[in-house]
Amino acid sequence: MSELASAVDLVAAVHAGQDADAAAREAEARAEADDRNAFLHVGRTPAGSTGPLAGVPVALKDNLCQRDTPTTCASKLLEDWVAPYDATAVARVRAAGAALVGKTNMDEFGMGSSTEHSAFGPALHPRDDERVPGGSSGGSACAVARGVVPVALGTDTGGSVRQPAAFCGVFGLKPTYGAVSRYGLVAFGSSLDVVGPLARTARDAARVFDVIAGHDPRDATSLRAPHALTEPGCDDSPRGLRVGVPEALLEGATDEVRAAFDAALARLRAEGAEVVPVDLPHAKLSVSVYYVLATAEASSNLARFDGGRYGLRVAGRDPGAMVRATRAHFGAEVKRRILLGTFALSAGYHDRYYGQAQRVRRAIARDYAAAFSDCDVVATPTAPTVAFRRGEHADDPLAMYLADLYTLPASLAGLPALSAPAPVASGGLPVGVQFVAPARQERTLFALGARFEAAS
Repeated sequence: MSELASAVDLVAAVHAGQDADAAAREAEARAEADDRNAFLHVGRTPAGSTGPLAGVPVALKDNLCQRDTPTTCASKLLEDWVAPYDATAVARVRAAGAALVGKTNMDEFGMGSSTEHSAFGPALHPRDDERVPGGSSGGSACAVARGVVPVALGTDTGGSVRQPAAFCGVFGLKPTYGAVSRYGLVAFGSSLDVVGPLARTARDAARVFDVIAGHDPRDATSLRAPHALTEPGCDDSPRGLRVGVPEALLEGATDEVRAAFDAALARLRAEGAEVVPVDLPHAKLSVSVYYVLATAEASSNLARFDGGRYGLRVAGRDPGAMVRATRAHFGAEVKRRILLGTFALSAGYHDRYYGQAQRVRRAIARDYAAAFSDCDVVATPTAPTVAFRRGEHADDPLAMYLADLYTLPASLAGLPALSAPAPVASGGLPVGVQFVAPARQERTLFALGARFEAAS
């Protein structure tokens, strides 16, 4: 097979007359040969010969509906469910000329940070069989990092695009909340869920984002303002940009991650950016806030999986028994989060937990607004560690939750955030640097992310 080209280069070749399906055929063959359990379903759709993604093979996280294709959310409850329609983001990728080549592995219903919580077995890190690719979009990140496809779609509720992008050494964007339609995304946390691209280059990520972004009347949270193209930002200079660093938040990063992050800041300084201190005093509470709000929303959203409408149905002597027998097939992590969320919403505890979490969430957003008066973007590592070993957090879910410390604040504030590969020592595991910008300022993120392609 030929070496995988970038999405932008593939489009140029197709527009110049290359067979539009050539790259997709090769990507399908690579997906079928995948030995990382990155894919749950492989099946190619025809590519178009025109459009901004003409001829580009794209993989989809398996919680995005693709018509006439299994959409399992990596759960036994949807093992045999075939989506009757396309998610808006999927339909826009198709309309742009892309070929869909497969559905990727994930943590069940998006609940996890390692892709170990899949009902169909864990996905593996692209370079180390003993480590995780991150999650919950681990299959998409692994497929891009391994060169199966140049770009993939993932979803991000609390870091599920950015953290696996960091672990696997690729770019991952969490757009501004509402910038991309959630129609056809199987919901986890409705006030947090976003669809975003993973790619080998910043320009490819920007190209895909520009395709999937824009208002959708079928999503009540979809932003109405016209989408301004972000791909040109990859040619913008970071000279003069002020990069804010919340030093107090970085104490939990390992030496390996901190060294890579400092190297990233040095690279930005060399490009003419200014690094300034900022304060995010409530960010340290983001783990507690997120795991109240997201689990509360999950307990409501997953109530639809009762065996009575679609998906798995396990017979019982009465409707209540049927529901209990069916829901017994949720995985352990999903059950844990449903129970946490149901408790947070229960009578007598709603204001104590859910109401208080909402108040702190607003404080986190105010902290960012104050920080942006002193800087253009906020920078942190994407994750406090490199990819951890499989099973390392199996008996300690709190340790897994704490690994999301750097990604959660932007999710709670609804802000766009990009994970870019940081410069690392030769042979070292990938490290991500995360940039967070004000709402709808994704172009600035791509201007910074493009600076790291040569180094990574």
